Amino acid sequence: MSQRIEKINELIKQEVGKALLKEMNFPLDVLVTIISVSVSKDLRYADVFISVLPFEKRDEIKEALKENIYFIQKTINRKLVMKPLPRIVFKIDETGEQVKKIDELIKEIHKSDK
Repeated sequence: MSQRIEKINELIKQEVGKALLKEMNFPLDVLVTIISVSVSKDLRYADVFISVLPFEKRDEIKEALKENIYFIQKTINRKLVMKPLPRIVFKIDETGEQVKKIDELIKEIHKSDK
């Protein structure tokens, strides 16, 4: 990955984080974290991977982000001075949930060995 793309990824990550704090009112019992940003080579799209805890609330949060994407995108577009402006696409990072499932399987295996 080029150094320019890495810098753009980091810049978008910071600006999306600020926009989420400003534009979104997540429930108090939910933690939303931006894990990473991956901008396409042509700079037209930016996949923003988020983690949601508790994991069961992921659909609710994804729907809320979908409903507010216009305001988030507008905020990002005002902050970024570049052409083209990447279109933000939110994606749920399910790594945490997969790690939890693997950990449970390992614990089951250890219990059956005893």
